[in-house]
Amino acid sequence: MDGATLSEVMRQRGINMRYLGKVLDLVLRSPARDQLDHIYKIGIGELITRSAKHIFKTYLQGVELSGLSAAISHFLNCFLSSYPNPVAHLPADELVSKKRNRRRRNRPPGAADNTAWAVMTPQELWKNICQEAKNYFDFTLECESVDQAVETYGLQKITLLREISLKTGIQILLKEYSFDSRHKPAFTEEDVLNIFPVVKHVNPKASDAFHFFQSGQAKVQQGFLKEGCELINEALNLFNNVYGAMHVEICACLRLLARLHYIMGDYAEALSNQQKAVLMSERVMGIEHPNTIQEYMHLALYCFASSQLSTALSLLYRARYLTLLVFGEDHPEMALLDNNIGLVLHGVMEYDLSLRFLENALAVSTKYHGPKSLKVALSHHLVARVYESKAEFRSALQHEKDGYTIYKTQLGEDHEKTKESSEYLKCLTQQAVALQRTMNEIYRNGSSANIPPLKFTAPSMASVLEQLNVINGILFIPLSQKDLENLKAEVARRHQLQEASRNRDKAEEPMATEPEPAGAPEDAASQPQATKDPPPPSLQG
Repeated sequence: MDGATLSEVMRQRGINMRYLGKVLDLVLRSPARDQLDHIYKIGIGELITRSAKHIFKTYLQGVELSGLSAAISHFLNCFLSSYPNPVAHLPADELVSKKRNRRRRNRPPGAADNTAWAVMTPQELWKNICQEAKNYFDFTLECESVDQAVETYGLQKITLLREISLKTGIQILLKEYSFDSRHKPAFTEEDVLNIFPVVKHVNPKASDAFHFFQSGQAKVQQGFLKEGCELINEALNLFNNVYGAMHVEICACLRLLARLHYIMGDYAEALSNQQKAVLMSERVMGIEHPNTIQEYMHLALYCFASSQLSTALSLLYRARYLTLLVFGEDHPEMALLDNNIGLVLHGVMEYDLSLRFLENALAVSTKYHGPKSLKVALSHHLVARVYESKAEFRSALQHEKDGYTIYKTQLGEDHEKTKESSEYLKCLTQQAVALQRTMNEIYRNGSSANIPPLKFTAPSMASVLEQLNVINGILFIPLSQKDLENLKAEVARRHQLQEASRNRDKAEEPMATEPEPAGAPEDAASQPQATKDPPPPSLQG
């Protein structure tokens, strides 16, 4: 979603950031160029801000401490402001004359005056940025100013400001900045509050705790939720002992624990763990970090399940605002956010507003996943449900037909999703016919027609929650009571076999008479038997 997460993903795959230009060239030539548009935009923004950071380092070397705020604000004006001729405000001579004279005595012969930064212009800066991008990343930027960059690549100035501030350690005043004004510069000296050193280092890992965490994840994927929950709790305790109260890995543990408790039906415990994860992510990662946005979305889901509808909606609005700040409207994650917001609004019967968000989600999903994607089919179904609630059956039928066509093409006629869509189409058709008959009767007999009023029921919270679970990747497989009993018996039988195998291994231990060679590992029976775990049952989280 932003430059930091892009660089993290590239480094995880062994790609150095020097090859960012090559990656962008590959994206540009890709057959799926439109579906990778968000990656291209993030990459261009990262390339521009990294090139500007390289220039900024050299730029600051010629700045005295007394003129630091003026120099930084002048650089930001040249980088981001539409004001054509920003002028740097040098410090008053009488305030710094003594300090300058003292430093000039110790200055080596031939050293230049430290005011060269004040003559920088936006044209010169952007020319240097393009040159740095070509020399360092081997990528040609087709822009000569920030306005051209925004227009050509679809970037946001506020996003570029966030990226350059994070990379250089600049702290600026929190307010609305007028980037597009051509009558005055966007930044002044008072807007620059501080500058911090940006330290790069490799974070140490608590290997034992991380091993427990990975084992817990594996158990969860196999369907053993309780065993996975115990391992995750053990990992959480170890992380707390090693890292302290605040760390990224602790946040990941809390998030997974919240998801597990939610799947097992303990909404209160899920809400408690997710609240801790949100607070920790805000403190450790930052309030506008993409991970924090994800935490807000998870917390909103658990709040809705706990009947805290207004809180859930506020959290989703907050997540959407931060996504607009970090990237903008045109991102695949925005489709998921808008689907969540639209469903919650549908549940509280705000149909018109719900429709706006769901239709925007449909447009974004169509662009990034293709018109024949299953996500697009689900979006069509969600829009059709809202139109049904508004008694606009013609539009509801059209959207559900589009969804049915996708399901039929992708999954076949015998798939459960296709059958559900077909049944819903029949239901919509019957409602549309009943409405038309009623309207015809009214037209024929006027207001004196004795016709019972049509009943349009509001969506139930259970149905809305079911759809929220689906779009957020949580699927509950319905099983009959007989299936549940058979499943429990199978799990108990395999557990007994495991216990019998362990007891047999322990009974055979004293029979070993040969001494073990020095340095040999412990008996295999005392080690975790990862390969002897039973295969997963049919019930998945």
